Amino acid sequence: MKITEFLKHNYRHFNAAALIDAAEGYKSHLDNGGKMMVTLAGAMSTAELGISLAEMIRQDKIQIITCTGANLEEDVFNLVAHDYYERIPNYRELTPAQEQDLVERHMNRVTDTCIPEMEAMRRIENVILEEWVKADQAGESYFPHEFFYKILLSGKLEESYQIDPKNSWLLEAAKKNIPIIVPGWEDSTLGNMFAGHVITGDVKNVHTVRTGIEYMIYLADWYTNNATEESTVGFFQIGGGIAGDFPICVVPMLHQDLQRTNVPLWGYFCQISDSTTSYGSYSGAVPNEKITWGKLGINTPKFIIESDATIVAPLVFAIVLDQ
Repeated sequence: MKITEFLKHNYRHFNAAALIDAAEGYKSHLDNGGKMMVTLAGAMSTAELGISLAEMIRQDKIQIITCTGANLEEDVFNLVAHDYYERIPNYRELTPAQEQDLVERHMNRVTDTCIPEMEAMRRIENVILEEWVKADQAGESYFPHEFFYKILLSGKLEESYQIDPKNSWLLEAAKKNIPIIVPGWEDSTLGNMFAGHVITGDVKNVHTVRTGIEYMIYLADWYTNNATEESTVGFFQIGGGIAGDFPICVVPMLHQDLQRTNVPLWGYFCQISDSTTSYGSYSGAVPNEKITWGKLGINTPKFIIESDATIVAPLVFAIVLDQ
């Protein structure tokens, strides 16, 4: 039985039914000529969402991505150091002493998965530092994702691949030159490393890596050129936080701050979140709240799936991919 057939037979009510509705809405949006932004919060790259996300990119089911700095870099960490990762199924039972043992071995834990500092983070630092210094000396500046595109497309890392490269979503995005928005990139391992290299003088100009404000300007231009009443842009949000809140605000910014009147609202919205609906929480806000901020309209298809994105997102993608 195909995955889609299984899901439609068994997923009939509550969050299960919301998953089906959201996936069918995603398909309808694309079938009607729309485009889709996918946003990645949390540690979805370390959860290896790339296995399904890369296929979505290959099949043109995604036209633009917004992600945290962590998700940007951790897809590449996994690409070159997968064999050195350690999984700890009993992570809830670890004592402080056991956690100390991990840090002394340079194993950085993300829930049940430990990322090896030397094999992953430092290996990428050495390669990307060359690009930072080269751009800095030439008086050039690039976005965080553009530096990654450079090193991935150069082939410098190919000998270090430890997974099938078709499962790297960032590599697939680089091949298609898909626009990526990375708000708050400085809140990432490589962001910290870049700051260190500016402090030590290896990189002279802090603006060699372009900023979040420039990303908003870039997104405003992209949205203006891609969103029309006939071909709106949808918003598929995995998790909450800055990965979702930053890009969705481009629409009210264009309306309210630039006083433009011909900008369509987001044409589809879905959020996968395990955040409890609560007071003042963006991640826990229901989609209708976004109507009051000028992000969504009364008739915008809206879905919220209150569940674990590591479980739900690949299933939604399977339906969109007709698997």
